[in-house]
Amino acid sequence: MKLKSILTSAIAAFALGTAAIAADIKVGFVYVGPVGDGGWTYEHDQGRKAVVEAFGDRVETIYQESVPEGADSERVMTQMALQGADLIFTTSFGYMDPTINVAKKFPNVKFEHATGYKRADNVSTYSARFYEGRAVQGHIAGKMTKTNKIGYIGSFPIPEVIRGINSAYIHAKKVNPDVEFNIVWAYTWFDPAKEADAANALIEQGCDVVLQHTDSTAPQAAAEKAGNVITFGQASDMAEFGPLPRVSSIIDDWGPYYVARTQAVLDGTWTSTDTWDGIGPGMVKIGEISSAVPADIKAEAEALRDALGSGEYHAFTGPLNKQDGTPWLAAGETADDGTLAGMNFYVEGLTGKIPQ
Repeated sequence: MKLKSILTSAIAAFALGTAAIAADIKVGFVYVGPVGDGGWTYEHDQGRKAVVEAFGDRVETIYQESVPEGADSERVMTQMALQGADLIFTTSFGYMDPTINVAKKFPNVKFEHATGYKRADNVSTYSARFYEGRAVQGHIAGKMTKTNKIGYIGSFPIPEVIRGINSAYIHAKKVNPDVEFNIVWAYTWFDPAKEADAANALIEQGCDVVLQHTDSTAPQAAAEKAGNVITFGQASDMAEFGPLPRVSSIIDDWGPYYVARTQAVLDGTWTSTDTWDGIGPGMVKIGEISSAVPADIKAEAEALRDALGSGEYHAFTGPLNKQDGTPWLAAGETADDGTLAGMNFYVEGLTGKIPQ
């Protein structure tokens, strides 16, 4: 009887352990750059680590870095689903159609696509209001430029990037009517050599402030080498380049979102949603404004940050015209999310055309 009791207990323990394993979930992450890029992908991987810290052994995470947008990403997502992933985060705009395609084949897998707009029953979308951070950067840039020439490195001409350019320009122009923007399109999210070339081209054009919507720290290094040029960290703090050239940054904080969505899958409460949060909810943070920024400008920038965060002020508040002079927003009117989500025009004062 004693042996039978021991065996019964062992079988029960084994069954309990099996149930515990079955209750765990696997969460996948698809990254467009390397986790050590110091910017966009680095912060997404910090979010993955937040999931590990929050759930421990209850959740297994897997990731693939440096996945090109397009067919390669579709293969990676498919492989993750075949490996048993219950939830997959696809973290770049160009993964949108591949995410939708793979989600159709795996209706029981939940997908979360960053910065896109296509959803399905098992596909959510999420993004951050980076343009709020660009407003703060534009204010500092407009106040600190001595040449009145501000450079901007764009990745791809998609609404997210165009919003950022417009927001930075609007707020630089508000505090410095003489400011000009020079925009260089790198056509990459992460390519240090191309990003460095873009930064150097802008510096050679007389830009003493360089903003970027690309993911590596190469523009920071180029500005540091040139001297007398200020920059802003993109997606991550890039604080190692402070107090100059990097004078502040936009920091993307994905951790709370990743934890919440993972919890929803564990709870069985996950539904397809669209999330677009900014400074107020904490998805966008403004990095420490360095000692290289005069105290009065720092105070103004922090006040702008706080007004954006509280909702007291909207980064796109009229009067504003489109580049061709067509009226867009009347005095006091604010842009609706639909227009911002599909933004395909420059505001008045910006020169050059948006590439097609």
